[in-house]
Amino acid sequence: MRYLFEEYVFHTDRRELRRGGEFVPVAPQVFDLIDYLIRNRERVVTKDELIKAIWNGRSVSDAAVTTRLNAARAAIGDSGEEQRLIKTLPRKGFRFIGRVREAGEVANPDPGDEPESAPAVPDKPSIAVLPFANMSGDPEQEYFADGMVEEITTALSRFKWLFVIARNSSFTFKGKAVDVKEVGRRLGVRYVLQGAVRKASGKVRITGQLIEAATGAHIWVDKFERDMRDVFALQDEVTLAIVSAIQPKLFRAEITLATRRRPEDLTAYHLQAIQQAVRSTRESLAEALRLVQHALELDTGFAAAAALAGDCHMENVFRSYAIDPQFERSEAVRLMRLALSLDDHDPDTLATAASISAFLVGDREAEIEIADRAVALNPNSSHIWRRRGWVYSVVGQPEEAIRSFEHAIRMSPVDPQQFTVLTGMGFALIELRRFDEAVVAGKRALRQNSSYPGSYRCLASALAHLGRDAEAREAAAGVLDLDPTFTISAWVARSRLSTNAKLMIEGFHKAGLPQ
Repeated sequence: MRYLFEEYVFHTDRRELRRGGEFVPVAPQVFDLIDYLIRNRERVVTKDELIKAIWNGRSVSDAAVTTRLNAARAAIGDSGEEQRLIKTLPRKGFRFIGRVREAGEVANPDPGDEPESAPAVPDKPSIAVLPFANMSGDPEQEYFADGMVEEITTALSRFKWLFVIARNSSFTFKGKAVDVKEVGRRLGVRYVLQGAVRKASGKVRITGQLIEAATGAHIWVDKFERDMRDVFALQDEVTLAIVSAIQPKLFRAEITLATRRRPEDLTAYHLQAIQQAVRSTRESLAEALRLVQHALELDTGFAAAAALAGDCHMENVFRSYAIDPQFERSEAVRLMRLALSLDDHDPDTLATAASISAFLVGDREAEIEIADRAVALNPNSSHIWRRRGWVYSVVGQPEEAIRSFEHAIRMSPVDPQQFTVLTGMGFALIELRRFDEAVVAGKRALRQNSSYPGSYRCLASALAHLGRDAEAREAAAGVLDLDPTFTISAWVARSRLSTNAKLMIEGFHKAGLPQ
């Protein structure tokens, strides 16, 4: 059955939503919610009915229901304020109120409804998660394999920089021998994730492989084996592991592609700018700003680019690269506010904005709220958890900062930027007087990147508090080797990081760093 309303075509059999002939990606639960409301549009649907139909009666919070309803409205161009298509009736329930026309599937769909050629690959990274093969030999285990695909697809969909094919479009390939190149062409994606599930003797083994569709090259392959206890907990655990593993691989693959794209491609500018910004040298930050400012000239509404530009200006201040620190501080705050005004629903933009504000503004309640919202929108991003950790460290909640940093490390244990997480953890541990643990974190960070002054600062302070004076002076010398102009007063003036860092500063003095 096809339901037609406004400029939308809602395919129930193929589980696709199209707007003016263009495919609209929809998470599986959101698709089911729209489907249920449309099928029952003649009446008000209660919240309990929705939970029973969409969540199979599992206990879910009001916030979860609201989140899915908001996502459903967004998919069909509606909003909670407008409620043009999906109406909330307080204390009663919900109803689809748009005018709907029903049409059965036909042999030759309307030209505007079904593209005659394969869809174009989007500018942003795109992926399809194919049905996982059930290797157990037990047909009843199909539900588990299918559930894994749904969970992974939903998790990937939280990354707004990804274009993720809906589960049910991918499921058109279920039970078929597939040619990955053909899958990529038909679905219009750059990457394909395949997998298999085998259950036996109380254990489950899941294998996954990420493939570049155009070439058939394997980007990532791994397997996971767990005890079979709680099915849902196991799905969450494996989904987190797979998403954490493939996201950096996808990002690195996109960076490689970006270097070959034509310069007017905004995505290429942004990805290359990120690549330069991560290096954090004076020259790389200058190049990142050049690239991202050019992207903003081409598209003044590019929120992620504005956030990245603000972050680069903030780094220039932190690392004493700024010729005019006051100007760069002002620019960082201006661009942070611009990014939020352009898009305050993108989790990466929110996380970056929260950290810029925490370091340079000091609106404690707002910064915590923004950082928490970023995690709620995308709990599968180690980058967002890292940013949240720094926010909580700056505002003076070291226990929560450590929890965030630990979460970031758990999600991305081999992250090349992990030294910044370990340094942040060391800073928080110092404020909790856990000096021995701070030394361990600082040394781990130093082994990862011996040219990062933050690691030496952490070690100098922690070792001084422990009375290990010779080692503390050696670490302090490392600080000055990398940053010859370092003084405690200048460090305090750079940002609000020092606001709740009394013990850190006390350790600086004990280690002999210049005032």
